[in-house]
Amino acid sequence: MEKASRSKVYVIKTSDRREGVKELLNRSELKGLSGNRIAIKANYNSADPFPASTHIDTLSSIIGELKERGNSMVLAERSGMGETREVLEEMGVMELSQEQGFDVVILDELEGSGWIQEALESSHWKRGFLFPKLFRDADAVVQTCCLKTHRFGGHFTMSLKNSVGMAAARDPGDGYNYMYELHSSRLQRRMIAEINTAYEPAFVIMDGIQGFSKGGPESGTLVEPELMIAGKDRVAVDAVGVSVLRLYGTTKEVGKGGVFEQEQIARAAELGLGASGADEVEVVPVNSEAEEICSGIEQKLEERF
Repeated sequence: MEKASRSKVYVIKTSDRREGVKELLNRSELKGLSGNRIAIKANYNSADPFPASTHIDTLSSIIGELKERGNSMVLAERSGMGETREVLEEMGVMELSQEQGFDVVILDELEGSGWIQEALESSHWKRGFLFPKLFRDADAVVQTCCLKTHRFGGHFTMSLKNSVGMAAARDPGDGYNYMYELHSSRLQRRMIAEINTAYEPAFVIMDGIQGFSKGGPESGTLVEPELMIAGKDRVAVDAVGVSVLRLYGTTKEVGKGGVFEQEQIARAAELGLGASGADEVEVVPVNSEAEEICSGIEQKLEERF
């Protein structure tokens, strides 16, 4: 990305998801998508309610706004804690797809021809990973994630970690278990960042109306920031999310060191996926109610330990 310019991360204080999505998508840098085939990655790792999973109103609002701009959409998902099709049924996604007219692809059901082998130079993956061809073929990729910590080694799960649900759990050819490799590795957080080299999102919307400041991903200590956050730079978006968790008091892993020293964020920045420091992030309050917390976020971004 162009280091001369700062990555804008937009923050709105609201408990109204439709208002939040509309206002965020009306930001000048985020509103340009029209007439495209868009692939959407939401956060349906399990059938647990928000903030464990994408709130159905957030997904509905994003779909509705993008449809108004003349886009067609496909949502692709893979759950890690449950059968994906059952999770999407239980969370209302399949019903919503009928109501709003978008396609749903269950990534677990893709055959070998639906995957691309990704082999990043200097990767920490032993044999690379498999990434869905449909995201590569789309005109644009949109991601929506939640605000939460992750007690199984990720430390936090926002936009970078949400990309894990794009990669194959197993190789459909030989059955190799990529997720076992990921979750058993001490390099897990670097490997999470490396999945993100396979694509570039048009934008990310993080629903931080509520979040988990400890625990996660499916349950934890509930906080209520009443924020929605968006940007094109997923590294900057995650850095803002980590800063929000620090404002509320979080785990020792998420609270340790500078925000940009967090391993997911540091590796993603090293790979050129986004901002590499607080001086490359501009936190933009969308409404006056967000101004105070945006000042707090900026302070957390700049803290040195």
